[in-house]
Order: sequence, then C-alpha cells, then structure tokens
Amino acid sequence: MKRLYRTGAVFLVFAFVFTGAYRYRCHRLQTDLAERILRFHVIANSNTKEDQDLKLKIRDEIGAYLGNELSGNLDLHTCEQTVKDHLKQIEDCARAVIWREGYDYDVSASVKNTDFPEKTYGNYTFPRGNYRALRVVIGEGAGENWWCVMYPNLCFSGSVYEVADENAKEELKNVLTEEEYEEMLAGGKIKVKFKYLDAFLSLLRN
Repeated sequence: MKRLYRTGAVFLVFAFVFTGAYRYRCHRLQTDLAERILRFHVIANSNTKEDQDLKLKIRDEIGAYLGNELSGNLDLHTCEQTVKDHLKQIEDCARAVIWREGYDYDVSASVKNTDFPEKTYGNYTFPRGNYRALRVVIGEGAGENWWCVMYPNLCFSGSVYEVADENAKEELKNVLTEEEYEEMLAGGKIKVKFKYLDAFLSLLRN
C-alpha cells in the first residue's frame, strides 16, 4: 500500500512539473516567435459569402502591392518600417477594390500588437499569443479573418497564399532556432525535455 501511495505521489509530482514545463515552453516559443516575425491580418466586414470573397480580393491587391515594396533582402525592422511608411497606400489599394466591387465600406490599416489564437499555416503551427501584425479591417470587421506571415516572407512568394514554397520555408528556418522550427512543424506539439526524467522513472521502479 505504501508503494502504491508513493507511486501515486510521484505521478502527481511528475504531472505537475510536466504541466508547468509545457506551459512555460509554449509561452517561451510564442514570445520568441513574436520577436522575429511580422504577420499580415485581413478581417472581413462580415461572414457573408460576398464579404468573404471581397476580403480575399483585397488580400490579393495588397499582396501584389507589398510584394513589390518588400522585395529584396530585408530584415524585420526594415520590413515593418516599410509597411508603416505605406499604410496610406495599403488603404488606397483596399478602397480601390471595395469601390470596384460596388461597396462603400471604410477600411483601416495599421501595424499593431494583436492577439491571435493558435493558427496553422501550411505545415506550420503558430502558438496563440500576441504578435506584431499589419492589420487591415474592412467595414465593421465582424467577419472571419485571413492571415499569413509577412516576415519572413511566407505571403508573397507565389500566387497560392496558403502554401509556403521552399524559399519561404528556408526564410522561416533561418530566423528560428532548430528546436523552434521542429516544434512548429510538429503541429503545435511542444517537446518538453526533462533533465531529471530518469530520476522520476527510477523512483517508480524502486
């Protein structure tokens, strides 16, 4: 009976330590990523099919414009500053699409810290948390959003936005540590390594 109690106690301690370490690692991965990437976030006026289609057309127009402005070997600071310097032009791109499609929605573009839920983009899972982003809000901004990563460039490398090509993957890999990159590819399954795991297992065996 004493051994059973001891085993249960060890399991409880291990579960507590593992849970704490897992939460810490998730938070650390998110904060590390947030310091190295800039996201692109487009929010639709509503969830009607028409407004969702308009959102994607605005995304394409802004993407074509920024694809030219952000070409070349830019670092994160230069990328963000370039976007900030062109916020009016970004809004103009969006308004041109809105008017062309027969709507009169307002639109706003800003670079700001934004809370994101956990998101998967192609093969990569980005933990939930606060990230810097170019945020484009259409009309009431009450619809579902579209997003990608602007720096490193996962957005503008091709015509298919939802799949990052090999060059984009290499850019992402270059700004992350090997461990961070592997964790993002693991579908959000964070690996937690324990220096004293063998000691826990030894207690269970004795």
